[in-house]
Amino acid sequence: MTDAQTHTIRVGVVAESRPDERRVALVPKAVAALVNSGVAVVVESGAGQRALLPDELYTDAGATVGDAWAADVVVKVAPPTTEEVGRLHSGQTLIGFLAPRNADNSIGALKQAGVEAFALEAIPRISRAQVMDALSSQANVAGYKAVLLAASESTRFFPMLTTAAGTVKPATVLVLGVGVAGLQALATAKRLGHAPPATTCVQKSPTRCARWVRSGSTSESRPRARADTPAS
Repeated sequence: MTDAQTHTIRVGVVAESRPDERRVALVPKAVAALVNSGVAVVVESGAGQRALLPDELYTDAGATVGDAWAADVVVKVAPPTTEEVGRLHSGQTLIGFLAPRNADNSIGALKQAGVEAFALEAIPRISRAQVMDALSSQANVAGYKAVLLAASESTRFFPMLTTAAGTVKPATVLVLGVGVAGLQALATAKRLGHAPPATTCVQKSPTRCARWVRSGSTSESRPRARADTPAS
């Protein structure tokens, strides 16, 4: 057999550099699945620490702790910084949320470096790609977290409170858009005790709004404002 035929693919799990990023590209369970399929996994020390996943959990799953940036395939969550792109070399593959449509993205630098990049948010939402639909899973998290943060910052209660001393009216919840994140936000507001009739969604698609109207919420369908047209 040639060297190419006997070469084991190495996947590198790198630590996120953003101070507010607590996610990690692969959890130990996913690492174990890769190792069992014959893939070697290298984890940068501390990559999962902020997600409460110490290095020991990764080594127990079959990974090794080392230079993850030198692996054949590098996986990370957030787009790479200029310094991180400099740690990659021609022939490598990078997988993660790369924000390819942002003006300040690193796609050009990755192309110049000869790195093959796969943006998870660009994966088509089709049946055979559902297992790779990381965008929907993160949109669910965003919708859930958005309501928790809103409830924390609000000066009103989400549910209506009735006591012997009087009644406190609930806050009015407005959700812009009812995609994956919007639907999760609406559902989370309801779980917090918010009455659906007081929940309003604004979405350009009447069909999507109908999904939530059926549960008793109000909705309004408006055309989306173009980037070069000021919203009224």
